[in-house]
Amino acid sequence: MTHVRTMAPADWPRVEAILAAGIAAGEATFETGTPTWEQFDAGKVPDARLVAVDDTDAVIGWAAASPVSSRAVYRGVIEHSVYIDPAHHGRGVGRRLLDAFVDAAEDAGYWTIQASIFPENTASLRLHEVTGFRVVGRRERIARSGVGLHAGQWRDTILVERRSTRNGTDTA
Repeated sequence: MTHVRTMAPADWPRVEAILAAGIAAGEATFETGTPTWEQFDAGKVPDARLVAVDDTDAVIGWAAASPVSSRAVYRGVIEHSVYIDPAHHGRGVGRRLLDAFVDAAEDAGYWTIQASIFPENTASLRLHEVTGFRVVGRRERIARSGVGLHAGQWRDTILVERRSTRNGTDTA
């Protein structure tokens, strides 16, 4: 049974390995390499970092977010990432992790969670849709891929967001 807990620095080797697998596949990020723990730690908000673990407490997925701006007016807006070990795709780990992440982000007072997803990553788009995210736009030819099948090609991203239902900002 998968459960979700707060990410700890000791989780970094598995978090990094899962990120590296996502980078290598070429459908998750424009990044071409993994950061150090110190870089990751400095770039992510501390109150919404989670890992999904299996029965042996092995990390099989993670979610974390970065602020979208240093301006005070955007203090409640974050951009998140969710990565699942490829061996655990299609088993509900992403849904469990993203649901817990949304709860943690709302508990911390964030009112908008956003992400940019490659249009070819239909599994991620579906996951976000079922967890209350909506498509707000398509950014065409926003950057070039560095690795994988699309290396060197301009790529579009789909911008999705979820407004908090607790903080009076939901759009429904």
